[in-house]
Amino acid sequence: MEPFRRIYSIATPLDKVNVDTDQIIPKQFLKLIQKTGFGQYLFYDWRYEKDGTPRKDFVLNDSRYKGSVILLARNNFGCGSSREHAAWALLDFGFRAIISTSFADIFYNNCFKNGILPITVDEQALQKLFESKSEIEIDLEKQTVKNDNVSLQFHIEPYWKKILLEGLDDIAVTLKHNDAISKYEEKQVSNPRSS
Repeated sequence: MEPFRRIYSIATPLDKVNVDTDQIIPKQFLKLIQKTGFGQYLFYDWRYEKDGTPRKDFVLNDSRYKGSVILLARNNFGCGSSREHAAWALLDFGFRAIISTSFADIFYNNCFKNGILPITVDEQALQKLFESKSEIEIDLEKQTVKNDNVSLQFHIEPYWKKILLEGLDDIAVTLKHNDAISKYEEKQVSNPRSS
């Protein structure tokens, strides 16, 4: 995973509540066996007409937000099924941070595991971010979100902060204990009855 330190970007405002994982990545696109390639299907039913033509009124099709790495979302983002593909699709599209008033628990944890920073703010701060057109700076080390309208600190568990700062996925976390794992395995080979 790519380490997360600080990002500076215009934010893409997705002004919808209760966005579930089936809207983030519809079930018909879950056939890929790798973590990449899902970005093209992000919010597919909202982004495209039935014939595949991009909908001009959907925010991801608005050229003002091209290259944006921050998504603004309303309450209860990522609810529904526990599919990790939702985080994969958001990351593959280019989003590195999501700011909302609340997230579904499993989705929230899946974000961290895949290099996305989910930030919870209060309704007033989120509204100010939605109203502002200026770029947002997110500094993970300082735990701050700033632009011309907002300056706030956000909470993050120390474990998740470390994971993002160091760019560690589950496998990389396990490999940090490689010496201890090797010693345990050697002990099992030399004395299979001990544990």
